[in-house]
Amino acid sequence: MGTTGRTETPRERYRQQVREEVKDKAWQQIAGSGASALSLNAIAKQMGMSGPALYRYFANRDELITELIRDAYRSLADAFTAVRDAAAGPPGLDALAQALRRWALADPHRYFLVYGTPVPGYHAPQDTTAITAEMMSVLLDACTAATPGEGAGDFEQHLAGHREWAGGHPDAPPSALRLALAFWSRLHGALSLELAGHFTGMGLDPARLYAAEVDGLTR
Repeated sequence: MGTTGRTETPRERYRQQVREEVKDKAWQQIAGSGASALSLNAIAKQMGMSGPALYRYFANRDELITELIRDAYRSLADAFTAVRDAAAGPPGLDALAQALRRWALADPHRYFLVYGTPVPGYHAPQDTTAITAEMMSVLLDACTAATPGEGAGDFEQHLAGHREWAGGHPDAPPSALRLALAFWSRLHGALSLELAGHFTGMGLDPARLYAAEVDGLTR
């Protein structure tokens, strides 16, 4: 069924199947050469299509990248939402942290597409921020439940007047905003280093390092 409740036509179903196959091929390209080397013409050749035929499904490379980014953010937002729903209230930060790590390790190329080096010449459309705001709302609910008060440090005072990134979350005090930023920056820092292989040969367990970071945030 379509989003309006009507039955999809065979043409619409075929179009969606082709778009999904194009995205699968795109992820294969990204895994092999990186997102900056993504080529619709190469994908068309793999699928036995002409370039112009493929452009009926994706107008250009940037439209395809945008779809991949939307899918990536959507999957992480769904993972966060599942943690929240299982908690039947504000989720615990530890549970969100573990959901983040599972999502990152499940597909490092997907992770780096949205949290790695930006693709040269590509600018994500504004509507992708709606999905990231959904994730941040779940995180801010957890941080608000985990922090006792407003916080009086210099950075908390700064955040009180600079909270646009929080999506206008009305209930998060500055102390929760600071905790959310620490959660996002410290855990993504550890994950990025782990997925890029920078811990290889150091003789440490990245999972324990990550757990220690989470413990430091939630203690």
